[in-house]
Amino acid sequence: PPDADAATRARLGYNALARLAGPDCGRFTALARWLGSRGLSAPQVLAADTQAGFVLLEDLGDALFARIIAAGTAEAPLYERAIDALAHLAGADAPSGVSAEDGRTVPLLAYDAVARGVEAGLLVEWFLPRALGRAADDAMWADYRRLWAGLEPVLSAGPSVLVLRDFHAENLLWLGDRPGVRAVGLLDFQDAVIGSPLYDLVSLLEDARRDVDPELALRLRTIARGRLSERGLDGELFEAAFAAHAAQRNAKIVGIFARLAIRDGKPAYLRLLPRVFAHLTRDLAHPALGELRRWFDETIPPSRRTIDP
Repeated sequence: PPDADAATRARLGYNALARLAGPDCGRFTALARWLGSRGLSAPQVLAADTQAGFVLLEDLGDALFARIIAAGTAEAPLYERAIDALAHLAGADAPSGVSAEDGRTVPLLAYDAVARGVEAGLLVEWFLPRALGRAADDAMWADYRRLWAGLEPVLSAGPSVLVLRDFHAENLLWLGDRPGVRAVGLLDFQDAVIGSPLYDLVSLLEDARRDVDPELALRLRTIARGRLSERGLDGELFEAAFAAHAAQRNAKIVGIFARLAIRDGKPAYLRLLPRVFAHLTRDLAHPALGELRRWFDETIPPSRRTIDP
């Protein structure tokens, strides 16, 4: 619930904090219209009966970034345009809510310390017991939560913008006949929240499902740092915040993939863990994350960073 306090939100857990839309197609259509009004290419809503659950959307095609890059399209121009789209989104004031067709205001929740902590905790809840053969005890949980709480000044730095949450190559469409940022088609934004622009940047550059060319990723990160400098994220603060958001997201993904394998019988996700842990290891190398890195090295050393279904 939008008015729930921090303790209630923490008790509700990941799904309540992350799966915000549920069956509510009105949330998707309201966000699509808001994004479109800001000059971005979300699918145009042609007609909708949100009470009945029916929506007629513009067809943006099937030229997913991941698909066309795998077929031979150069990734650099696509990713450069995606960075432009993120910078454009970061330049817009964060709305407290978006207007739905029925006149109600759809609230947008803050992606805050409570949400970040619950998500990072998925690694300890799902991956760690299978990796170590035992559940985390109270002291282990307390240390982990304390370390993430200590990073909050960095994680909360900078502007608050609309965060799409799954801004990566399997959710972006190439619309090459459209100019500027409109060449990037947006999908899967119904669970958008208000938070740091670095979260979507991390989603794009530290993709769990495909490797982004390292030199390209570094160049794009530098470009993004320049674009965000006017909004209070520059220099070392940008680098520390990027590493912290990346580590948080990758810890969450490790937990989600472990849960999908263990609880939902989808072991194929475990094949992606080496890439995610490689991202996480690089993130933890930043000096600002030194204490958290030591926790990982001591609790889940590299030899334990894989599990069986």
